[in-house]
Amino acid sequence: MTTLVEIKAAIDRLSPQEYCELMAMLHPSADDEWDRQIAADLAAGRLDGIIAEARADVEAGRTVPLETILDEDERAEDRP
Repeated sequence: MTTLVEIKAAIDRLSPQEYCELMAMLHPSADDEWDRQIAADLAAGRLDGIIAEARADVEAGRTVPLETILDEDERAEDRP
C-alpha cells in the first residue's frame, strides 16, 4: 500500500475487531484516562448495580453472545 486512498480503502475493509486493534495500536494511550475512571468507579462501588443487573440478565438467559452480534453486523455489511 503506497497511497492514502489505498490505506483508507483497506481500513474500510477491516472487521470491527481488526479496526479496534488498529486504533489501539495507533493510539495506545487514548483509553488510559477512561481505564483509570472505570477502575476508580469499580473500586468505589459505583458499578455494583450495573454488574448485578448484568449478572441477573445472564442467569435469566436475556443475553446474546457477542460473537452472534458481531456475526450479524458482518452479514449486514455484506448486504447491498
